[in-house]
Amino acid sequence: MTDITVIGSNMIDLITYLDRMPVEGETIEAPSFEMGFGGKGANQAVAAARLGSDVAMITMVGNDEFGKQQLQNFKTNQINTAGVGIGSCSSGTAPIFVDPTSDNRILIIKGANAELTPAVLDQHQDLIRQTKLIVLQQEVPLETNYHAIDLAQQFGIPVLLNPAPANRELNVDYVSKVQFFTPNETELATLTGMPTTNLMEIEAAAQHLISRGVSNIIVTVGSKGALWVTVNGSQLIPGQHVHAVDTTGAGDSFIGSFAHYFAAGEPIPVALRHANEYASVTVTRYGTQKSYPTLAELDQVQTAPVRR
Repeated sequence: MTDITVIGSNMIDLITYLDRMPVEGETIEAPSFEMGFGGKGANQAVAAARLGSDVAMITMVGNDEFGKQQLQNFKTNQINTAGVGIGSCSSGTAPIFVDPTSDNRILIIKGANAELTPAVLDQHQDLIRQTKLIVLQQEVPLETNYHAIDLAQQFGIPVLLNPAPANRELNVDYVSKVQFFTPNETELATLTGMPTTNLMEIEAAAQHLISRGVSNIIVTVGSKGALWVTVNGSQLIPGQHVHAVDTTGAGDSFIGSFAHYFAAGEPIPVALRHANEYASVTVTRYGTQKSYPTLAELDQVQTAPVRR
């Protein structure tokens, strides 16, 4: 049995670091560029695996050189690749633009990720059945996530659904079937149509979903941390104040590390605190997956807060 099965996307990140964004019709020079492994599903799987979880990945890579590299990257990170298929088209890619404040803007081209269909999941039911936790995101077709949730219910497996990127078409009836729903404030506003400009509004929007049957809503609120909302109320798990240089993939590092700590048996508030600590380390490093420390590296990291 695996600790975590991630069903979702993989991407090749094309990261450009900018002094500023160009205006319409303008061409400017950027200081640096790099490529890396990404995709929300793959990011979350790698974060959990680097912390020591036994992780399986169900995804579709492209039939190109990027696809070969993705497959090798999973193996390098000791991720079970029995559920990794090769699609009929090119790999998914994500052009990412990072400004001097460490904020980012991201485009995604699904590529082979669009071929992760419900039929593919049916081919891997044994893998899905034999896991402690299923983790989903939204860079693959919605019907695939719905089918994954149905299979999880059939097998009695808890599900964490990270609704990123936001999709207004997400069916709340399916959201109510998962154990953990983990939007950021923007994604929460998209789904509920309610304002989320402060913690009070965020809690009200989350409680709206709680009233629809969702068990646990974990809203990531940037440097403030994570707001855990249940039918019994809310609890803010504070974030750590660090000098961020690149926030690309930070949300995925939080989700992957939370999945690791929860699957390892930690109570939810403790798992959230540890996930905040893990994500705070990743934003002090450049890149996506390459910013994710292993458990051994995490133990060596200076954990005292670094004030801006």
